[in-house]
Amino acid sequence: MTATNSRRLDSEQLPPVRFAFDRHTWKEIAHLLSNLPAAILGFVYVVFMVAVGSGLAVTVIGLPLLAAGLLGARQLGKLERARARALLGVRVDEPSPLAVRRDGNLLSRLWMSLKDPVGWRTVLYEFIRLPWGVLTFSLVLPSLFVLWPVLPYIARGLTNADRAMVRGLLSPSDELERRIAELESDRGVVVDTAAADLRRIERDLHDGAQARLVALAMGLGLAKEKLLEDPDAAAVMVGEAHGEVKLALQELRDLARGIHPAVLTDRGLDAALSSIASRCTAPVKVHVDLAERPAQAIEGIAYFTVSELLQNISKHAQARSASVEVWRSADRLLIQVHDDGRGGASLDAGTGMAGLADRLGAVDGLFVLDSPVGGPTTVTAELPWRDRD
Repeated sequence: MTATNSRRLDSEQLPPVRFAFDRHTWKEIAHLLSNLPAAILGFVYVVFMVAVGSGLAVTVIGLPLLAAGLLGARQLGKLERARARALLGVRVDEPSPLAVRRDGNLLSRLWMSLKDPVGWRTVLYEFIRLPWGVLTFSLVLPSLFVLWPVLPYIARGLTNADRAMVRGLLSPSDELERRIAELESDRGVVVDTAAADLRRIERDLHDGAQARLVALAMGLGLAKEKLLEDPDAAAVMVGEAHGEVKLALQELRDLARGIHPAVLTDRGLDAALSSIASRCTAPVKVHVDLAERPAQAIEGIAYFTVSELLQNISKHAQARSASVEVWRSADRLLIQVHDDGRGGASLDAGTGMAGLADRLGAVDGLFVLDSPVGGPTTVTAELPWRDRD
C-alpha cells in the first residue's frame, strides 16, 4: 500500500462511537441537521430543471436547457461531496470532466451533455435526499432533547447511510466511466483522421495523377491528328506522352505507398521501415526484434508513425544520426525513435506530434515525447499487440 493510500485510509478512519460528544460526533449531527435544507435546495433545483427541460423538449430551447441543468447538477454534486468531506470524512475522487469535443458540431456536443452519467446520478441523489433529509432532521432534532445519551449511536447509524449514498451515487464509477469518456473522444479522432486522409488522397489524385492523365489524353489526341500530316511531330508528341505516363505511374505508386506500402504487406515492418529510413536525410539505424507479425492494422499504424517521425527529422531536426527500434513486450508493440538533432519538439495542439499522439490514443496506444531544447529527441510509442488473423 502506498503512503498516499495509507494517509487517505487514516483520514477516513473514524473513532469508535462512545457516550461522548467529541468533534466527530458534533460534525455528524451538523451534517444530519443540514440534510434538510440541502435536500430541499437540491430537490427544487432538479425538479424544476427536469420539468422545464422535458416540458420544452419539443422546442429548440428545451434540450439545451436540460443539458445546462445537468451541468448545474454536476456542481450540486461537487458541493455535496465537499459537505460530506468536511463533516463526514468521506473522501471520494472528483468525476471525470464532461467529455465533449470542442471541435464537434453543436448537436453532438448537446447529445454528449444529455448523456452525462455524472449529472444524472446527481439528479437521482437529489431526488432520494428529500425524504431522507426529512427523516434525519425529524429524528436528530428531538433526540437532542429526549434521547441525549444515545444520540451518538443514532448519529453514527444515520451518517453511515449518508456515506453509502455519497460513495454510491456521487463518486466516479471507477475506470468504466473514464474509459467510456475516452472512447467517445477517441472515436471522434478516428473519424476525423479518416476523413482527413480521404481528403488528402482525393487532393493528391486530383492535383497529381488525374491532372497529368488529362494532359496525356490531350497530347495523344493532338498526336493522333498530326499522325498523317506530320509524322515526325506526332512521334515527338508520343515520346512526350510516354514520359508523362511514367511520371503518372510514379505518382500513383507514391500515393499507393502512402495508403499502404506493398513492402509492408509482403515483407513486414523490418523491410518497410528500412525502406523509409533510406530516404531520411540523416543516417538511420533500424532494429526490429519481432518473432511474429502483429495485426495488419497495428503494423500500418506503426509504419506511418515511424514514417512521420523520420520526415520530421529530415525537415526540422538537423540531426547527424537517428535510430529506430521496434520490439514486443507482453501484449504491447513498442517503438522508439531517437535523433541527435536540435530538439525542441512539442505536443502543442496543431503540430504533427499532437496528431500522432491523438492517432495512437484512438487505438489505446501511448505516445511519449522527450525533446529538450538543444536535443536529443526521443519518441516512445506503444501500441496494443493484436495477432494476425
